[in-house]
Amino acid sequence: MSNTESPIRVFVVEDHTIVRQGLVALLETADDLHVIGEAGDGRSALEKILELRPDVVLCDLAMPGLSGLEVIKRLQDEETPPRVVVLSMYHDPVWVKRALDAGANGYLLKGSGVKDVLDAVRAVAAGEDYLSPGAQRSADADPLTGREREVLTLIAQGHTSKEIGAILGISPRTAEHHRARIMNKLRIGDVAGLTRYAIRTGLVDENLR
Repeated sequence: MSNTESPIRVFVVEDHTIVRQGLVALLETADDLHVIGEAGDGRSALEKILELRPDVVLCDLAMPGLSGLEVIKRLQDEETPPRVVVLSMYHDPVWVKRALDAGANGYLLKGSGVKDVLDAVRAVAAGEDYLSPGAQRSADADPLTGREREVLTLIAQGHTSKEIGAILGISPRTAEHHRARIMNKLRIGDVAGLTRYAIRTGLVDENLR
């Protein structure tokens, strides 16, 4: 980086203190990156990000108070939202897709190398998208359509086919067809299994069912 260039201003959001401190230390080893703030929960993260206006936010998804997904979504309401790199343990296709749909510009799996983290921050700061190889495979492998994810969410919330039909404006028979296709695609044979899958992939919150 030349002397005339300003460092990329980064904000780190991670609820595990030791992981967050490690990320901050890693980012600060690079001359072209500067950590301007950090937070351990989504709500305080959102407040600080709106105050400090970083160039890039490095954000976990599973956090207390306000999820990383919700933080990303709310940042998109800003006139000039910061670029966001998700760093998550979740490799299921639905998580990758939901993060990108929410407005994330990059997705890294925890366990990525040091170089991957630095490359991701630099890439999104430059206006590019960045997906780690594992996240790329996950995003490409999402087995369900948008409608099927809607139906699966309602199944996991305990709704019957008749209720699902009424909520989505489709017939109960069509809802049943969606249910059958979901089970076939996921190779899951019962509602309990579908519910566990929906919780695991973040379609529903186990505590809010």
